[in-house]
Amino acid sequence: MEWLERFNRAVDYIEENLEEEICLEEAARIACCSVFHFQRIFSHIADVPLSRYIRQRRMTLAAARLQSGEQTVLDTGLRFGYSSPTAFNRAFRGVHGISPAEARKPGVSLKAHPRIHFTIMVRGDVEMNYRIEKREAFRVAGVRETFPVSVEESFQLVPEFWQKTVREGKIPEILALMDGTEPAGLLGISACMEGETFDYLIAVATGREPGPGLETYPVPAATWAIFECQGPMPEAIQTLQKRIITEWLPSSGYEYANAPDIEVYFEGDQGSPDYRSQVWLPVVEKN
Repeated sequence: MEWLERFNRAVDYIEENLEEEICLEEAARIACCSVFHFQRIFSHIADVPLSRYIRQRRMTLAAARLQSGEQTVLDTGLRFGYSSPTAFNRAFRGVHGISPAEARKPGVSLKAHPRIHFTIMVRGDVEMNYRIEKREAFRVAGVRETFPVSVEESFQLVPEFWQKTVREGKIPEILALMDGTEPAGLLGISACMEGETFDYLIAVATGREPGPGLETYPVPAATWAIFECQGPMPEAIQTLQKRIITEWLPSSGYEYANAPDIEVYFEGDQGSPDYRSQVWLPVVEKN
């Protein structure tokens, strides 16, 4: 499949530059998506964040260099982009459990992390309920924060943003802006995903003007793949997002569009097995 071929070529680029600077913008360009989407798709398919994969691969090669005796610890660290011996020692120990100096000893136990190659496993054991809809542009209003584009970091920072918004009592104020505009629920929106940061909004779709401390954001007209989710949060929606990326998207005839990702949360007990939510994925038909 062309989609997988592009991602494997992006991994080829990473592998060819493990001893050089890796430009994530170039990897994403090869994969024909934004840096944010590239990292997100990679982490879902590989079950490991991209930053960790690169670190593991570099430390696998670094261990081989040290074992061969070709280079000193300092030169090996520099070769893999670590100007500080302390930083190299920390990264190496995090992967292998021992220091680079100890790795030079004969008979020492080290860990190897092989190159990833993406393939598709056809499952189909659990159905996925979705529909494709074209929607005109709409406006949302709520609160926004900017985060590093690293998916690994965002998995920690975005939930903290939700907790902060709840503590500050903003959720009732945001919900009060709802006027029937779809999607009609509390929205989690990943937007502005170019460069090294992305914006995340907790908002509602509305035509009303927000009060002080809230802001608006225009969601462009797009085609959306809308997936129904049922189950307790956050596990159910995280599982669904992974299935969308690994099972539905590669064989759907669609690919990511340059528009925000949206999660829709409805009223109800989010810990209940019957709780309903949605994932809105912006898509375009493959050429």
